[in-house]
Amino acid sequence: MKEFELKYGCNPNQKPSKIYMHDGSELPITILNGRPGYINFLDALNSWQLVKELKEATGMCAVTSFKHVSPTSAAVGKVLPENLKKACFCDDIAGLDESLLACAYARARGTDRMCSFGDWVALSDVCDVTTAKLISREVSDGVIAPGYEPEALEILKKKRKGGYNVVQIDENYVPAVQETKQVFGITFEQGRNNFKIGEHLFENIVTENKELTENAKIDLIVALITLKYTQSNSVCYAYDGQAIGVGAGQQSRIHCTRLAGTKADTWFLRQHPKTLALPFKAGMGRADRDNVIDGYINGNEEDVCAEGIWQNYFTAQPERLTQEDKDAFLSAQENVALGSDAFFPFSDNIKRAAKSGVKYIAEPGGSIRDDAVIDECNKNGMVMAFTGMRLFHH
Repeated sequence: MKEFELKYGCNPNQKPSKIYMHDGSELPITILNGRPGYINFLDALNSWQLVKELKEATGMCAVTSFKHVSPTSAAVGKVLPENLKKACFCDDIAGLDESLLACAYARARGTDRMCSFGDWVALSDVCDVTTAKLISREVSDGVIAPGYEPEALEILKKKRKGGYNVVQIDENYVPAVQETKQVFGITFEQGRNNFKIGEHLFENIVTENKELTENAKIDLIVALITLKYTQSNSVCYAYDGQAIGVGAGQQSRIHCTRLAGTKADTWFLRQHPKTLALPFKAGMGRADRDNVIDGYINGNEEDVCAEGIWQNYFTAQPERLTQEDKDAFLSAQENVALGSDAFFPFSDNIKRAAKSGVKYIAEPGGSIRDDAVIDECNKNGMVMAFTGMRLFHH
């Protein structure tokens, strides 16, 4: 297939639309089911690069969940603790621990479930049956992977009344060194961002605390590779092999840090005993439960515990998650990693990160206020490495 005609571009009025290889060669993808759209392919090709690089950097299988050309999360294949399985709605899956790819998917899709609603999924490895079963019951637009087990493919083909988008990519495909794009009829050209992310980036530790653990290195790699494919400005909190909070596309870095920190806090609080014990009514959809849980934790549009409202969701009035409950639970969280796609210009970012249990930080360095940022890290006993590498993505 040398080109594929799309229904329309970013919006229905943007026609005609297609994807093709500029040099006239074959596309490195095969559409096994469905009819992906313009934004689907943007998500698919960006997300595939993320998981491919993450596997190369860690040696572990990887999965990411994408929405609107930024990852909601990314994760490597690590078995989930029981509380996390319950928080991710996958504690009922038999044999989950036997598929590290399925574990990576459960982590990535379960991190920010509200933002992952209607996502695009990328798998670094051949999709197995367990992973396909997990994908099949979530609201999702499509998946890209280097291959699919026959039974797994049949499971996915049944999703969305047979219209689920399933794309296979040639894992050996290497794009041209130079890339181009057009904006307002003007062509931009630049070299691809082929900078390799790995442990070597953490050699320049600038803080007093220089004890960077092996697990922290993996988490920082997860954070930085996630940022490489996140719309800038961006920061990423990571823990236990997965991105737990991504702040994307904010003009101010402190807003990125606050946004991602709030997402990380919500991820932790989904595992609070009170949250896990919420007495949901039978038959409530997964997305509805996600909305209620978010309201329970963050107190959004309605008080889900209030009289006259809780009856819509629960079999009994739940005990509130108080601010004291949240503060106590979050204060016990530690060893979180934080990556930034550019330097932190002020120490307020470090102060906010500390509230979410951050201990390890990787950022490019180079701010005129680096000394103040390092000093704040030292006050909190953090380990910070200057990578010397910016990761803007637009």
